[in-house]
Amino acid sequence: MANNDTNIDQYRRRFLERSTAVLAAGVIAPGVFLHTVANARPADEAVTSKVRWGMLVDSGKCKTGCDKCVKACEVENGLTRTGRPEIDAQWIRKVTLKNKQTGHTTSLPMLCQHCAEPPCVDVCPTGASFKRADGIVLVDKHICIGCRYCMMACPYKARSFIHEDITDQKAHAPRGKGTVESCTFCVHRVDKGQSPACVSACDEGAMVFGDMNDPQSEISQRLREVQSMEIRGDLGLNLGVRYQGI
Repeated sequence: MANNDTNIDQYRRRFLERSTAVLAAGVIAPGVFLHTVANARPADEAVTSKVRWGMLVDSGKCKTGCDKCVKACEVENGLTRTGRPEIDAQWIRKVTLKNKQTGHTTSLPMLCQHCAEPPCVDVCPTGASFKRADGIVLVDKHICIGCRYCMMACPYKARSFIHEDITDQKAHAPRGKGTVESCTFCVHRVDKGQSPACVSACDEGAMVFGDMNDPQSEISQRLREVQSMEIRGDLGLNLGVRYQGI
């Protein structure tokens, strides 16, 4: 067991230190605008912990019934709906919160929370689930064995298992039958200085993306000005996604 643990630790260190390669650019979803974010790194520069990418969602601006963020994600990353929700991959979904006492409902997007201390990484036996130095949590499909431990460990039900063969994949979003996947913050766009597709598609301005380590970034300024919270903040995972107005 000691040798196995050592190998797993080596895998994790390797993937935490290396950057994810940026491949060919994908098709932009209709209505998606190329919003830019500061602190994009040059292609030949390694990812560092100087940056912590994060998202702030304003539930007051997120309209019930609007799914532009979901559709933009699907187009950007080549996700298709089969008509069988039990097997369809969903990297971002809309959920409705209801106050049982008042009946007030709140609509908000739910996605991988890109935890600073991700449970999915902790339980992965091969190191396929890993966190980049800049806080983005990813899955290496080459070494994912489909055990789904990460799905059980995720408190946010943010991961999907691929049950069927995948065709017409996007070069920047490799997928594969028998592997697990989830929101990548559109890492291929972030590495080019663009916001994730869901953020760019939200014309209500409900989603702000940027570097939480940069005190001058829009997201940092907003987090200082408004009260926000983490979903299941009691778990102490230090999430990369924060919510305002819930």
